Amino acid sequence: MKGFSVVLSLFLAVAVVVAFSVPATAADHNYIGVKGCKMCHNAPDKGAQFKAWEASKHAKAYATLASPQAKEVGKAKGIANPQEAKECLKCHVTGYGLDASRFEATYTKEEGISCESCHGAGKDYKQVNIMKDLAKAKEAGLIIPDEKTCTKCHNSESPTFKSFNYQEMHKKIAHPNPQKAKK
Repeated sequence: MKGFSVVLSLFLAVAVVVAFSVPATAADHNYIGVKGCKMCHNAPDKGAQFKAWEASKHAKAYATLASPQAKEVGKAKGIANPQEAKECLKCHVTGYGLDASRFEATYTKEEGISCESCHGAGKDYKQVNIMKDLAKAKEAGLIIPDEKTCTKCHNSESPTFKSFNYQEMHKKIAHPNPQKAKK
């Protein structure tokens, strides 16, 4: 019996070491909402990324689901309320479908498609000392978006899809990198 206890103890010790040495994945990070991003990404000398997002269709993605057009599209798809339908929310709300524990109190679905839809859940990379080091920021959940990021929603599965030219559309939402903005 003593031998079994030793083996079990060793197994558990190894399991703990492995668990704590595995790098974090996107699933390990929490969403903070646009207020957490706005604190640093609103200043004109840093690129005013928040203002660019706020003026975009992404910022209005959730509200759009209450429009007469969205209700008409929903009705044709058998959806009574687009603002409650998973088929719509998966592309109109940041992080839709994830466990509630993944969202900080500062997050709201009304933000639509926010910074974190493209750049990843920000709780662990929002600190300035982490954001200044791109490698650290990526380890903490920062995503550098690419065409695949956009085409998760901008694709033929969308009932309102027309076409999507990544290069052209990216220009419409592009915003300066805070570290490269004019100082």
